[in-house]
Amino acid sequence: MICSSSLRLSGSGTGTRNSPSPPASSENSDESQSQVRRIKASPQLNRWSRARSIRSGRKLDRSAVSATVSTESRDKSGSPVRSEPEIELPMSPKGYSRSGSSDDEKEINGGKPIFMVSDGTGWTAEHAVNAALGQFDYCLVDRVCPVNTHLFSGIDDVEKLMEIVKQAAKEGAMVVYTLAEPSMAQFAKQACQHWGVASSDILGPITEAIAGHLGVSPSGLSRWAPERQKSPLSEEYFRRIEAIEFTIKQDDGALPRNLHMADIVLTGVSRSGKTPLSIYLAQKGYKVANVPIVMNIDLPNTLFEVNPEKVFALTINPVVLQSIRRARAKTLGMDGELKTNYCDMDYVKEELEYAGKIFAQNPVWPVIEVTSKAIEETAVIVLRLYHDRKNRCSMPRISKRY
Repeated sequence: MICSSSLRLSGSGTGTRNSPSPPASSENSDESQSQVRRIKASPQLNRWSRARSIRSGRKLDRSAVSATVSTESRDKSGSPVRSEPEIELPMSPKGYSRSGSSDDEKEINGGKPIFMVSDGTGWTAEHAVNAALGQFDYCLVDRVCPVNTHLFSGIDDVEKLMEIVKQAAKEGAMVVYTLAEPSMAQFAKQACQHWGVASSDILGPITEAIAGHLGVSPSGLSRWAPERQKSPLSEEYFRRIEAIEFTIKQDDGALPRNLHMADIVLTGVSRSGKTPLSIYLAQKGYKVANVPIVMNIDLPNTLFEVNPEKVFALTINPVVLQSIRRARAKTLGMDGELKTNYCDMDYVKEELEYAGKIFAQNPVWPVIEVTSKAIEETAVIVLRLYHDRKNRCSMPRISKRY
């Protein structure tokens, strides 16, 4: 079982980012004293700490964080210069031990914590972690190894990152991060190593590999950094909105005369997943139309007149289809006295066979088996075939079914 939570942190304003540096060790300090790193105080850090404390359900240790105002210093001309307040953070969080405290053990027993840290929305980190956790369904489902995931988005300075790693060390959490700025990623790596926190950099290795392949350096900016946002109402934005509006109007065979305007046309029997797949693709900017196949009802002529390379057929296992239709009929109140063959197994099989004959008559249409596939998986197949055909660049096709 996976429990997840997220916390969105806004930037610190229009000021520049703090340049991170790895945790430094002090050779001259006494071993009985904690090593410290001085960083500027931040009211936002205090607010963030309070929010983190409330979300975690227990108080953060603040005894180790002390704000000290330095005395006035003088510049070269002799004029007094007042320095900004500073705070001291211990290099080893107070109360932290690798064996864990009793509170930490309770949280670990309730689920191993995984902290996902991102300088943007956290979409990449969250999906990468979820994909990896899919390999452990056999123990997650039975709560043999429960996991608690926490998403920290908008982490764009060292102060926030330091606090997260510090908390991870106290809770025995793993830190997974996608930090585009190399110095931030390097700091996260060294801080985790220094405090004995398990960590994984998702974005760094692939960015370095692509940089080497292209022979150019990455920008080091997160996807949502202000420097990369040309306009909130970009051409891509309007294209996606237009695609969504078109797809909604073309749902379930409506307005068949507009099929030639669609980028992708989906067809299949009722409840084979055409509508959710259409909406998913529309959100990516593709105009999608879907046409249902129903026995004794003629399909629109435009389905056979459009370019067959943009038509995709969906099929599904009859047993699964029957269970889906039963659930649908129940929500529509069709499971009572109203007699219908909509959920009858013989009718379901007959309708699938009828659809299969239509697919056979149109060999250019790829037939995609959706029974054991998530919408995202089916969408990947559709888009791969769509772009392969559009660009006339494809791998040898092994089978007509996918």
